[in-house]
Amino acid sequence: MTTVAVIGLGIMGGPMAANLLKAGYKVIGYDRGQDKIDRLVEQGGRGAPDIAETVREADVVITMLPDSPDVEAVVVADGGVLDCVQPGTLLIDGSTIRPDVAVRVAAAARARGVRMVDAPVSGGEAGAIEGSLSIMVGGEPDDVEAARPVLDAVGSTVVHVGPSGSGQTVKAANQLIVAGTIQLVAEALVFLEAHSVDTDAAVRVLAGGLAGNRILDRKAANMIAREFTPGFRVDLHHKDLGIVTAAAREAGVAIPVGALVAQLMGALRAEGHGSLDHSALLLLVEQLSGRGGS
Repeated sequence: MTTVAVIGLGIMGGPMAANLLKAGYKVIGYDRGQDKIDRLVEQGGRGAPDIAETVREADVVITMLPDSPDVEAVVVADGGVLDCVQPGTLLIDGSTIRPDVAVRVAAAARARGVRMVDAPVSGGEAGAIEGSLSIMVGGEPDDVEAARPVLDAVGSTVVHVGPSGSGQTVKAANQLIVAGTIQLVAEALVFLEAHSVDTDAAVRVLAGGLAGNRILDRKAANMIAREFTPGFRVDLHHKDLGIVTAAAREAGVAIPVGALVAQLMGALRAEGHGSLDHSALLLLVEQLSGRGGS
């Protein structure tokens, strides 16, 4: 039985670990929150008190962490993953981080005899629970193929998009599209409400036409109800849009709409809504429209 270590058992990592258990893998998990470790144990996994104990027996290590500094601290720093795993271990980083950091960490892993792929995911909490995540994978072809059975247990679309760092670049593009779509859906909903239209009916017909998209399918009902329990927090999307704008600037690519949405996400966070779901962009549209809001 393949042993998979999962570091980071939050909104995404916890359900992914659960799906790995369902697929027959032996799962050892670690998180700074003991309640998350306890939940994994209740599901049939094994908890560990630190990184070293988590990865010591692992054939595969998955990291699912908030940001670039977290990945560097957990993987590369003294006492991190690279200090504790056996050579030949496969490291899958499912976090969303800067592409240049992904390249640097992969190089550090290779220098220690550890195979690594960057495999950020898209699909939110619902996709993690359902095991239907879309996973964009960067790395050497042989390493990607070695990772594929594990990734297939947590995702329904697993695509090798290029060398190390490529997965993160594609994820940045994903976050650009998602943020822009949420903003437009938020504007459309406030617009419809201002005209006293039945928004539930409007969403049904919009979702069946060319305007149809996953945000309408998965988020619109909660947006209408002003229910913003996080599936993906504003704080994290704000971070991701920082990655997008920096990478676009480095490449000399203009993203005028994306840059505007990044400012709007930052403003929503500055209003104190960083812990809400990113669909709370609707609150800012309401505020700018003088129709309640934050």
